[in-house]
Amino acid sequence: MTTALTLTTGQDPDGAPVLTAAGEIDMSNAETFAAALGEAVPPVGRPLVVDLTAVEYLDSAGLAALFHHADRIEVVTGPLLTPLLTVSGLTDITRVRTL
Repeated sequence: MTTALTLTTGQDPDGAPVLTAAGEIDMSNAETFAAALGEAVPPVGRPLVVDLTAVEYLDSAGLAALFHHADRIEVVTGPLLTPLLTVSGLTDITRVRTL
């Protein structure tokens, strides 16, 4: 049984837009995640901060959504997803911070 995906939007203390995901991102909900990214990414200005610190699982469909917006996002993650984001090459094309 997978953990439900929860998505929330807001701003960080500096006013940057933030999309926070919690749970699991897989093929069953990747379209919802991709749509939320598309709606939250600002067309210009600061990049969208994508907070994945509470994500327990991320599959290739979720990665594809991140890659699609790599030029307009900054990813914040925990140590669980850092190896995946590194091996996939996402860390080579967008900023990824590990907390």
